[in-house]
Amino acid sequence: MIKKSTFLHLRIPFSFFLMPVFLFALALSPNPDPTRILIVFLVMHLFLYPASNAYNSYFDKDETSIGGIKNPPPVTRQLYWTSLLFDLLALLLGATINFHFVVMLLVYGLVSKAYSHPSVRIKKYPFLSWFIAGYFQGSFSFLTAYAGLNDFHFDNLLSTKTIMASLLSSAILWGSYPMTQIYQHEEDAKRGDFTLSRLLGINGTFVFTGIIFSLATLAFLYYFKVYYTIRFGYDFMLFLMPVIIYFTYWYARVLVIKTRADYQHTMWLNTISAVCMNAFFIYFFIKSSGIFSALQEGY
Repeated sequence: MIKKSTFLHLRIPFSFFLMPVFLFALALSPNPDPTRILIVFLVMHLFLYPASNAYNSYFDKDETSIGGIKNPPPVTRQLYWTSLLFDLLALLLGATINFHFVVMLLVYGLVSKAYSHPSVRIKKYPFLSWFIAGYFQGSFSFLTAYAGLNDFHFDNLLSTKTIMASLLSSAILWGSYPMTQIYQHEEDAKRGDFTLSRLLGINGTFVFTGIIFSLATLAFLYYFKVYYTIRFGYDFMLFLMPVIIYFTYWYARVLVIKTRADYQHTMWLNTISAVCMNAFFIYFFIKSSGIFSALQEGY
């Protein structure tokens, strides 16, 4: 029977924060169907991401707050085997789509293990871990979802429109990723993980995130102008206004008292950001696909 601590460390609700990548891929998909949408969603958000979370938790053995768990319970050996089981389930369910989708799932799983395992531990290298985490949770996950949703092979993923969209997914994560480390400096230092947020410092992390996020927003504006309409770019900025307001408010408070760069504020930023991004990409999917118009016409 699965232990409560194991279930908590899977951090299944935390997959909500990565859902914008899936929804962006769905919005751009030319030929998804309901069955594939359900399978790809379950594979990535119920099995693949939780497997990565569990594996990371097992080797980190955090004693203070981590993403999605304020007071993490001690890890057990069951957590390790459960993470591998969830990886296997992701591959088996992914095999109902196609071989290329399975290969991409396997690559993601192996990289996530290299990120955490002591023999490699990409996590301890500030810029490498930042790039790898942002690329694989963003661009690579986008392409994986896109391949699965459309039953595509590798060569169907190489259009400029698709590659650029995948990199935009990473751009948002490259901006937000250091913020997820800002309250873990002490814990990371104990393990010898020199994360990017530790390198930048608290003020530097806020500034870095603000710069990358601003550049990513401009890139989204350009993308929508080229491939759709600039209106979507303006809508994107409008949907993200709550994120900008909260980020500015939090930074102003941190400038006064550094200890406010804590778990609670980080989770609020993550939650607001995920809600706004998910809402935008659902809106974008509805508008760009014309699904409501089709339903009204009786299709």
